[in-house]
Amino acid sequence: MIVVMMGPCGCGKSTVGRLVAGRLSALFMEGDDFHPEANRTKMAAGEPLTDADRWPWLDRIAGACTEAGNGGKEVVVACSALKRVYRERLTSGGTRTIFALLDGPGQVIRQRLQARADHFMPVSLLDSQLAALERPAPEENAVILDIRRRPEDLALEIAEHVRMADLEFKHQAGQ
Repeated sequence: MIVVMMGPCGCGKSTVGRLVAGRLSALFMEGDDFHPEANRTKMAAGEPLTDADRWPWLDRIAGACTEAGNGGKEVVVACSALKRVYRERLTSGGTRTIFALLDGPGQVIRQRLQARADHFMPVSLLDSQLAALERPAPEENAVILDIRRRPEDLALEIAEHVRMADLEFKHQAGQ
């Protein structure tokens, strides 16, 4: 099982994702670690990534998640996964995946980004990420949560959602 913590930069993907991974005894992967240096440089300069920039990045994340999954590990990964085609790319390996969209008002996210000093992504790129965001459709196996809640509460809800999905899967598989 892979849990993709998704949403724009500053929504809490890494913070909540680490908490979810702890609750599930899963491996946590930071999607930003899979960006090539060219992507980081481009974003740091305030230039939005193109789809062409993102495909290799998404493929690297998907490959790492599939490899960990094949090794018997559950994975929680922080990855913006803003568009449906990106989410499809992440799930192309066939591993069961749950998406958790950390959703909230742009102003709340903007305030969080302005308070951060340790990230390469400037606040100026938030609007392009919000414009690109395609909310998950019901068939995408996603849970949508309000970022104004405590990270610990969000993590608990996501972990429970994962456990219920896992039980349902096992029931359907006759296990």
